[in-house]
Amino acid sequence: MLYYALVFLVVAIIAGVLGFGGIAGASAGIAQILFFLFLAFLVISLVVGLMRRT
Repeated sequence: MLYYALVFLVVAIIAGVLGFGGIAGASAGIAQILFFLFLAFLVISLVVGLMRRT
């Protein structure tokens, strides 16, 4: 899942270098949202895993 966040980050960097500011901003925003979404899923799965052990 982190793959998609990295893809959008690379697209943002390439678009920024080529001068496409709007596309770069949108891609960076999407990458940031995906990163925090996947981070929340990780935390939730860790908490659920710990609760199952006890």
